[in-house]
Amino acid sequence: MSHSPLPESGAKRRTVQAMFDRIAPRYDAMNRLLTGGLDQRWRRVLLDAVAVGPGDRVIDVACGTGDLSELAAERGARVVGVDFAGGMLAGARRRGVPCDLVRGDAEGLPFAEGRASVVTCGFALRNFVALDAALAQMAHVLEPGGRLALIDVDRPRSRVVRGAHSFYFDRVVPKVGGWLSDRAAYRYLPSSTVYLPEGPELVARIEQAGFERVTRRTLALGSAQMLTAVRTGSVNAGALS
Repeated sequence: MSHSPLPESGAKRRTVQAMFDRIAPRYDAMNRLLTGGLDQRWRRVLLDAVAVGPGDRVIDVACGTGDLSELAAERGARVVGVDFAGGMLAGARRRGVPCDLVRGDAEGLPFAEGRASVVTCGFALRNFVALDAALAQMAHVLEPGGRLALIDVDRPRSRVVRGAHSFYFDRVVPKVGGWLSDRAAYRYLPSSTVYLPEGPELVARIEQAGFERVTRRTLALGSAQMLTAVRTGSVNAGALS
């Protein structure tokens, strides 16, 4: 299976930011169409897993147009959504997502240490240039004992399921995305899974960033993955530098 060339680290931030600004107007509709609405169900499962509720202070990293932020706010949490793509934040404002919205980079979050009781991040890990730095920043803005909740795509391990998934994700998604939104963006999105570490390595890197009790669960026969963790009393200072 061949993929379109992916940007090197030096160009990745600019490429991804421009891409998400372009697709922001149709981003929500495309997500619902291409996942059959499962993306919202997965987000609810993620928030259930870390028991987001009244009194929580949530920072939603790479919030996009605010899907996770909105669902967390509906549960009574106070939410701040942060994203580096202005087009995505504009989409969240148009939707009237009931949270504060801040433009910022996951690798340098503009918040004080211990600001949040929960940090969430939905379908964005593979878009970060420096994953370890982003994870360390998430630990930094969490209070000790605070909860981390991440969700992203994955590749099924079963050969039969993997083949069907690959046909849909690598062929159908780029074609439909090209017809209805942005051809280059929807070629990039399936290919970007190569940026994600394998499950055990990803768990280890979350632990190294300053978390414990890391759990990883697959969804939809392995086509998505959910990771939760608890912030320890100390953060890996080296990863923050």
